[in-house]
Amino acid sequence: MKLPNPLIPGFNPDPSIVRVGNDYYLATSTFEYLPGIPVYHSTDLVHWNLIGHVVTTEEQLASADVKTNGGAWAPTLRFHDGLFYVAVTDAMGKGTLIFTAENPAGPWSGGVLTDIGGIDPDLAWDDNGDCYATFSGLILQGEELGKHLGIQQAKIDLKTGKLLEPARDLWSGTGLMFPEAPHIYKIGDWWYLLIAEGGTERGHSVSIARSKSIAGPFESGPNNPFLSARSTSRPIQNTGHGDLVELTNGEWVMVLLGMRTRGMTRGFSSLGRETFATNVTWVDGWPVAEPVHPSDIAGVPEFTDNFSAPQLGLEWISVRQLPSSVSELKNDGLHISGNGNTMSHIRPAFVGRRQRRLEGIVRASLDISGTGGLSMRYDENAHYDIEVSNGKVIARSVVSRITHEVVAEGTSLSGAIELYFELAPGGTGFDLEAQTSDFIRLGYIEGGKKRQVAEFDGRYLSAEVTCSFTGRVIGVYAVDGEVVLRSYSETAIN
Repeated sequence: MKLPNPLIPGFNPDPSIVRVGNDYYLATSTFEYLPGIPVYHSTDLVHWNLIGHVVTTEEQLASADVKTNGGAWAPTLRFHDGLFYVAVTDAMGKGTLIFTAENPAGPWSGGVLTDIGGIDPDLAWDDNGDCYATFSGLILQGEELGKHLGIQQAKIDLKTGKLLEPARDLWSGTGLMFPEAPHIYKIGDWWYLLIAEGGTERGHSVSIARSKSIAGPFESGPNNPFLSARSTSRPIQNTGHGDLVELTNGEWVMVLLGMRTRGMTRGFSSLGRETFATNVTWVDGWPVAEPVHPSDIAGVPEFTDNFSAPQLGLEWISVRQLPSSVSELKNDGLHISGNGNTMSHIRPAFVGRRQRRLEGIVRASLDISGTGGLSMRYDENAHYDIEVSNGKVIARSVVSRITHEVVAEGTSLSGAIELYFELAPGGTGFDLEAQTSDFIRLGYIEGGKKRQVAEFDGRYLSAEVTCSFTGRVIGVYAVDGEVVLRSYSETAIN
């Protein structure tokens, strides 16, 4: 079938998919952001809607002070005997948890803490109804922090989270670095073990093995890794961390993460790891995957919110806390109260959403009484801000804790103001401007005209520079006083 790529744009890594009847559900990683683990729904694999989150309370994960790049890693979404399951590692937090729900839109359970000593947990049930947890044996704490034990598996009691047997070693790929993201499926007479290897960077790839038993031993596929973009000129790189799904018509698709790389050397991914999909056929009992190519059949997404709905939209997220902890939706907009923290703090008073367009303009109409503005965030050490403070308009770049500020000369603004980020493409040819992913123009709108304050190089807010597992999140923040967000949009430049 013709698939849109990206399938779900913006920072949405480590996708896991399940089909229940004619409905498809998909979950992705969220790391330090809350609400966590979004659940998307589709009936055609083309059009997707965000229907809820697994993590909707600040107690479900140990998010409050989790280190950047920690938090909700690589959920597996499954359905069995009338229940939806999400197994996920709260990395550098609680550990590996299992959540359940009767409705994938929620509410989800508080989570059962398990004995799984690794990451990327998968759940599969054998013909007797026993459940097996298969996971990547990365040690995240103690003296052996960082040691990798390969792909492991054990039978598990889902009610208690206890492993019912010692973990066994399974097939761990072809010898490439960092075997991870295991998923096990019963297809015909065979159990298939799908994994990622090569690291989640440019060497990322997908490999497969099979066995007559869920516990192995597994034999490697003849063409492993059977999907990778490494050393190619494809605009979508880092393709890996896949999950297979059989369609209602008997065809197969694999969802996976990838990165839209930009710049002359395709060196920078401004939106981080997104969800993509590709068609899979079976030849002599082994899967063959098409390369992942870009496709805009679903259209380039635009977004507008005037905050007139009775509840805040599901796409809004905050850092290590829920949006409701720092904001309140009222009749005249979203009120964000400053807590004294800037965007360089681990818990800013910030409410944002994933950047989904590579190019366009983001506008925010605000009333600012105090200090606050519009921010593009990768992490607390990498963000661009356009801020109003004491009447001054300040464009700020924070990169690797190096701060550069530009103050708009001859400007004194207070109260209602419209701030913007313009997402402009990089240059062409072989000059220096062609090296970057994009340029970010920061400013305000006065009398219907854009007043640019500064232009910053977008490559410094890319996954490759920040080394973050997330992506750009753009939103509004308050340092002190109150900022009222009356409308917000991400659209094409017009």
